[in-house]
Amino acid sequence: MTTRVRKITQARESSRTIVHPTATVHPKARLAAGVSVGPYAVINEHVTIGPRTKIGAHCVIDGHTTIGEDCELFTGAVLGSIPQDLKYRGEDSLLVIGDRNKIREYVTMNPGTVGGGGKTIVGSDGLFMAYSHVAHDCVIGNHIIMANSVALAGHITIADRAIIGGLVGVHQFVRIGTLAFVGGCSRVAQDIPPFSTCVGYPAKVYGLNSEGLRRAGISEDVKPKLHHAFRILFHSKLSMSHAVAKLASESTTCPEVQQLLTFVRESKRGVCRA
Repeated sequence: MTTRVRKITQARESSRTIVHPTATVHPKARLAAGVSVGPYAVINEHVTIGPRTKIGAHCVIDGHTTIGEDCELFTGAVLGSIPQDLKYRGEDSLLVIGDRNKIREYVTMNPGTVGGGGKTIVGSDGLFMAYSHVAHDCVIGNHIIMANSVALAGHITIADRAIIGGLVGVHQFVRIGTLAFVGGCSRVAQDIPPFSTCVGYPAKVYGLNSEGLRRAGISEDVKPKLHHAFRILFHSKLSMSHAVAKLASESTTCPEVQQLLTFVRESKRGVCRA
């Protein structure tokens, strides 16, 4: 087979929609070119699946769920089943998932509720490891890693490139900042600052997520400025309001420090400290 013929054959294969004969796909579900659906999977009426996404065996996709392109769902993932919220009364709500996500075995994600805006949003390029759970009305950023059995309550916001270790429980309405790292088995009841490493029961700030900053290409010049900000905000004996005022009075122009200050000022649940 010539290279040209091989490329044409591969292109045709990638554009085919393949549904295993034991799978159940509602005739009104919308499956784009190149989607594959494994054995005994169930895809219901109001589901939209983007190009080249792979649905593994025994997956269930329900509700008004949209999944982007090049995602991969592994055995037993359940997406779009009704919210685990006693206030839910059967109203239509959405689960919107971006592109290139890896959703491992038995992950669950619920749509939103009217009280939370009616939509759960998951960004792109995430890794959701086995048995992790995304509850109603969460907003999850891009390049997120949630390790095995992470449990998110409702209304949680996670910013880009955060990493959450295994068996972490996160209280409803908590925010987790950009490039934050939460160590395994932690209990998170307050906001996790951006760029931080937090761990514990309850979670506490231990310092900068230096490895995350390096991987993200943050300049080395920024680290001393963030270290200084962390000492004032999270390791001093000042109240949080006084710590914020002190740091703000220094009139730093560092964007990362400004981002940190804004995050702390906007907190409604309080921010983890050392």
